[in-house]
Amino acid sequence: MVITADYYIESRYRTYPGEGYDGVVRVSFGGYYGTGAVFFDGRAILTVAHLFEGRTGSVSVTFETRNGMQTVSASKFLQHPGYDAEGNNDLAIVWLSSSAPAAADRYNLYRDSNEIGQTFTFSGYGKTGTGSTGITGGDTSSPIRLKAGNQFDADAATLKSYLGSAMTWTPLTGTQLIADLDSGSAANDALGRLINSNGLGLGLDEGFIAPGDSGGPAFLNGQIAGVASYTTSLSRGSVNPDIDSSDNSSFGEIAAWQRVSAYQQWIDQSLRANYPDAPAKPEEVKKEIVEGNTGTSYTYFLLQFTGVRSNPEQSLSVDYVTRDGTALAGKDYIAASGTLVLYPNENQAVIPVEIIGDTTPEPKEFFYLDVFNPVGGSFGEEVVKLTAVRMIVDDDGWLGQI
Repeated sequence: MVITADYYIESRYRTYPGEGYDGVVRVSFGGYYGTGAVFFDGRAILTVAHLFEGRTGSVSVTFETRNGMQTVSASKFLQHPGYDAEGNNDLAIVWLSSSAPAAADRYNLYRDSNEIGQTFTFSGYGKTGTGSTGITGGDTSSPIRLKAGNQFDADAATLKSYLGSAMTWTPLTGTQLIADLDSGSAANDALGRLINSNGLGLGLDEGFIAPGDSGGPAFLNGQIAGVASYTTSLSRGSVNPDIDSSDNSSFGEIAAWQRVSAYQQWIDQSLRANYPDAPAKPEEVKKEIVEGNTGTSYTYFLLQFTGVRSNPEQSLSVDYVTRDGTALAGKDYIAASGTLVLYPNENQAVIPVEIIGDTTPEPKEFFYLDVFNPVGGSFGEEVVKLTAVRMIVDDDGWLGQI
């Protein structure tokens, strides 16, 4: 990641374990690497499709948490079927062969479409440098996870509408968010000079992406709003905001992130299709789950819509959050919260929650899942919340357990 003004080891750019970035991971494939982020289910990683294009090999994912470094192999990956050489649909999902470390953060999707104009934080394992110099860290540099800020200035299709043939690719409308690397000077305000989206940046907090950051998350409210995809140096006639006229992640360049809110259906349904042993009907739901000894395992909550949509194309949604009983989040299970969406032609889906395995003898413990805020439907007259309970069964020889 290229950082402006100060050297990259300055503390404002570091991602120390335990600060919320421990789910930002390094994804390696075929001799190349990029960045990714752990989904809310603890098994899947969101990254970019172009990391896998034209290469063969196995995928590995490296975690950096308060428990140190750990590399986990992947069982498979899926590129978005619409990915093309113009940077469209540049998303991929990687499934781990075992669960992510319990200490790694899990992230939800940013589902609103109000990203433009908002300041975001992003993180990645890319090359280092400054806005004044561009990339200075080489391929032999030891990758380091950094963070910085920027602002989503526009839809990439808006840039195309201004530049026309001067921009040699055509982003799909509504699917890519762009930001520039500002120096604080109007001369390097790329999107201000090119499309009249003016802004002089965030000062020392501003940053940009570089090779190796591809696939890295851009966060709004702690949720993944964008996935780092590419950078470019553009001009229009005599207007050339790039400080050195070279595509090297320097002041005056533009970067694009794939817009996660535009892809939430593909992401959600791809994850659901790959949950192991997920129940398909109520009688298959297991209300007790054996704890296990290591890693995490799933317990599922099945949500069904039994009404009739007023519009067949309508999506429905509910919010959910886990709640401690005798089982404690972080010790016995991994806390989960978010929004579950039922898309058109979809009347049920599962919510997975991870149970943490250990070898400590203990009694049966339970926790709750609360479901609330239905949109597009209701729970019934005067019902505002549904609650389900799951029992965690110890398998380590608790004395007196029957």
